[in-house]
Amino acid sequence: MSAAPPEITIPADLLPGDGRFCCGPSKVRPEAVAALAEQAGEYLGTSHRQPGVRFMVARLRNGLAEMLALPDGYEVLIGNGGTTGFWDALSFGVIEERSHHLVFGEFSGKFAEVTRSAPHLGEPSTARAEPGSAPPLVAVDGADAYCLTHNETSTGVAVTPTRPEGADPGALVIVDATSAAGGLRFDPVDTDVYYFAPQKCLASDGGLWIAVCSPQAIDRIERIAASDRWRPASLDLGIALENSRKDQTYNTPALATIFLAVQQIEWVNEYGGLTWAAARCAESAAHAYGWAESSEHATPYVSDPSLRSEVVATIDLADDVDAATVSAVLRANGVHDTESYRKLGRNQLRFALFPAIEPDDVLALTRCVDHVVGELRSGGVGARP
Repeated sequence: MSAAPPEITIPADLLPGDGRFCCGPSKVRPEAVAALAEQAGEYLGTSHRQPGVRFMVARLRNGLAEMLALPDGYEVLIGNGGTTGFWDALSFGVIEERSHHLVFGEFSGKFAEVTRSAPHLGEPSTARAEPGSAPPLVAVDGADAYCLTHNETSTGVAVTPTRPEGADPGALVIVDATSAAGGLRFDPVDTDVYYFAPQKCLASDGGLWIAVCSPQAIDRIERIAASDRWRPASLDLGIALENSRKDQTYNTPALATIFLAVQQIEWVNEYGGLTWAAARCAESAAHAYGWAESSEHATPYVSDPSLRSEVVATIDLADDVDAATVSAVLRANGVHDTESYRKLGRNQLRFALFPAIEPDDVLALTRCVDHVVGELRSGGVGARP
């Protein structure tokens, strides 16, 4: 067991109103939980093939179309699992022969490994950059799918999805938007498969994948579904497309997850859709990075401001301050999940800036960190080993 954190009490007037800053599963708004409790008796425990749940799925799909301002012909597919499982679905049902990947963090690298290990696909190509940066998107001969990451959750690097100039005709742009969808601006016409899960910016729980697909991607899915390529039924995007058009999933979904996602989507749409949500995240990001840039004990990990995520902040701490100790003290005071990504191995804080998180709470978090660092330094405890 790890040692107990130093006994430091953060003054109540410094604490955020809500101390949840996890990068997934994220803060769920109390209003959404209350709405679920109110309607649970008529919703939870009912068949996902019947009108009640299917109406909720329709609200999710239609609400996303409104929030993301989807062009005509784009469709919202849903299925059980999550982004990790959807990588396998993509390898079976969207990538025809060979993919090209931009790899600049843990999760973008994992998807490249999925396609590399798929026996029915050719060797993928990759463009790599060190964590904290991102490689350029350049066309590659023979690639029928370009696999990008809108926001690399492990490092706090965000890149705007775009189409590579000179790509082969019919090549699709596939974007992992797991921690970006609903919080970062993008133009849907620059993507063919924009996929994500609801436990981050959509302020819900896990258990589903969601994919926004262009007409070109739909054509590809239907063509592969009609071929003799073997596909597990649970990962068959042809089956997912057929069921999504009926506002249902292939097998039983997480009903609470769907409900909570609908609550978040309709809340965002009420205030102005993605434009409003992205502006809210940008306000939180300004608090986080503005503080770090002016601090003598904190520095933004991503040195290029144009690559800094506005939904996941990564902040390095000075060498004489142990970030793990700071996070432990914060947690003991009710401020949760500010630890860095475990495999990045940096003396760092990482925290979410998702739309459900109040920008004022992000500002309060920075003040809490300042207080804890001051107490650690004055007491001579919490120094890095």
